[in-house]
Formats: sequence, structure tokens, C-alpha cells
Amino acid sequence: MADNLNITYIILGGHIQVHRYRYLYFLAILAVYIVIICCNTTIACLIVIQKSLHEPMYIFIAALLINSVLFSTNIYPKLLKDILSQNQMISYPACLFQVFIFYTLSCSEFLLLAAMSYDRYVSICKPLQYPVTMTKTTVSILLILAWLVPACHVAVAVVLNINRKLCRFTLRGIFCNNSINQLYCSSSVEISMYGVAVVINVALFPMLFILFTYAKIFRVVYRSHGEVRNKAAQTCLPHLLVLFNYTCLLFYDMVIVRLESDFTNIARFVMTLQIVTYNPLCNPIIYGLKMRDISKHLKILFFQAKIQ
Repeated sequence: MADNLNITYIILGGHIQVHRYRYLYFLAILAVYIVIICCNTTIACLIVIQKSLHEPMYIFIAALLINSVLFSTNIYPKLLKDILSQNQMISYPACLFQVFIFYTLSCSEFLLLAAMSYDRYVSICKPLQYPVTMTKTTVSILLILAWLVPACHVAVAVVLNINRKLCRFTLRGIFCNNSINQLYCSSSVEISMYGVAVVINVALFPMLFILFTYAKIFRVVYRSHGEVRNKAAQTCLPHLLVLFNYTCLLFYDMVIVRLESDFTNIARFVMTLQIVTYNPLCNPIIYGLKMRDISKHLKILFFQAKIQ
């Protein structure tokens, strides 16, 4: 579809009976977005404010929560606008930009979790080397790479798709993701192979690295006394839970959508919402409740707010 300015527009056809449940959808999604912003930013700001939390582990957690806020902001404002609009559409350049942000931040999550696993590995398996290894410079480099490496990988894929010809203009989704490949007139083996390489580099390799480091950690923990085991349980299990959740969601997005599985529109709509809702909501809950130091400071914060 094109207007007088020759801008191509794509219809977001994944919405279910928007005209009938418009305001219910809007209020529900707005509430979820507000909760995501408030929960993630509260814990991230708490880590920044409290000097006792200025340790690499908590800095990586704050980065992960900020990543969730940026990830949600890439989706929810446009989604809320579409719900109130008569036509759910997006320009092709804006769609590609949304794809770029979506996959950059998605892959950044894996790299941030990989950095956290490395931090836990050094802390538990090589405690004497920890102050020398996990310096401020090291933490800063890991944070920069966690966002820069996926951005460079995904940017190349997006640039390769800019001039590809579209033969279909209705996307089976409520936002732009890899299902945009179904709209092109012909498939590109080169781009598909590059996409596989991106997934391997910024998702599969970090995941294997995480599993490797935690295997090393559990081996040391198994031979250690109770204090080390408690430390490992408190700091490592939340990371593994987040990794498992996110891997399952990304598996759906990267594989099932690309294979054009015969899901009903309602099933696809619900599963798509899970991708953009589950992790941003669960991350602050997991880290806020399972991490003892963060939980303690949160209780103090809410107690003070209650008194005032």
C-alpha cells in the first residue's frame, strides 16, 4: 500500500476484534505497560541510589531491567495507538526500525545474562581473583558490548532488507518481527543464512556459555560447604530461571513464526502478547524477591513510603 508520498504501509492483521474490545484492550495493555515501567525502573533506580548495591552483579541486573523498559517502549506505545485507531498500520521504514530495536534488545538480554553468569563464575569459583577481574572497566566493556554487538549484527540484516520487494502487505502480528519475511516476493538464501549466523552468534553462543559457566559453578558448589551453596542458590537460580523463560519465548518467535505454523489468530495473538509481556514483568519480580539484598532495600523503601 502507498500514499501520495510513495511510502509503503503494512497492515498489522494480528489484532482480534479491536472494534469490539477496543477500550478493554487499551486499559489492560496500558496497565501492563505502566506496571512494567514502574517495577523495572524502581529496582534499577534503587540499585543506582544504594551504594551497597554498586557491585557488578547488581549493575548487570539494573542493565537487564533497563533493557526490559526499552524493549517494552519499542512495542507498547505503538500498540496502544493502534488499538485506538480505525486502521492498524505501520510504514515499512518504521516496521524495519521496530524489527531492529526488537531483536537488538532481545539478543542483548542473552549477552547481559552471559555477563552475569561470568560474574557469578568468577565470584564463586575464583573468589580471590574477583576484585582484579571484575573491575569497573571490565563491567563497562561488557555492558557496551552487550548492546553494541547485537545492534551491529541486526543492523546489517535490516539494511539488507530495505530494498527488497514486497508482494504482500498484511502482517500476521500486532507488531513487526521476523514474520515480515513472509511479505517479500522471494526468499533470499543469503539473508536467511546471515539470520541464522546472527542467532548463533548473539543467542546460541551466549546461551551455551551460560550453561558452561553454571556447570562449572554447580561443580564447585557440590564440593563446598553450606554457605557457598546458599550464595550460589540466591544469585544463580534467578539468572537460570530468566534464561529459561526468555529462551522459550525467543524460540517461539524465531522458529514457530518463521515456519508459518497453523496457529489460530487467537492463539497467535495470545502467544505474541506473552513475548512482550512475560519477561519484562517477571524480571523485576524474580530479582526483587529472590535477590536478598534487593528485596531488603525494597522493603525499606516501601516501609518509608508507607510512613510518609
